[in-house]
Amino acid sequence: MSTAESLGQRAMGQDARKLAELTDEVLFGDIWERPELSKRDRSVVTVSALVAMYRLEQLPFHLNYALENGVTKDELTEIITHLAFYSGWPTAASAIQLLNATTSQA
Repeated sequence: MSTAESLGQRAMGQDARKLAELTDEVLFGDIWERPELSKRDRSVVTVSALVAMYRLEQLPFHLNYALENGVTKDELTEIITHLAFYSGWPTAASAIQLLNATTSQA
């Protein structure tokens, strides 16, 4: 077994091994690898959905993943600003705070 954490382990931790395995094999191993959308585009969609649904607990992981997949901080800021008018001001304000916290650590 590798010492590097998989995406599933990063997202789910060590205690939920089956959920981490499914995350690695199905979500990131299959869905995220489909050629119809780039990983960058999938990150934009995922971040947008998480902001709109106010899923703050998942957002830091996916903000970082979006940055790894080539979405810039300026683009994420613009996406969140745009979503403020569709998903609500509080969702955007919370997402911007998380984005700022995420990128200030880098």
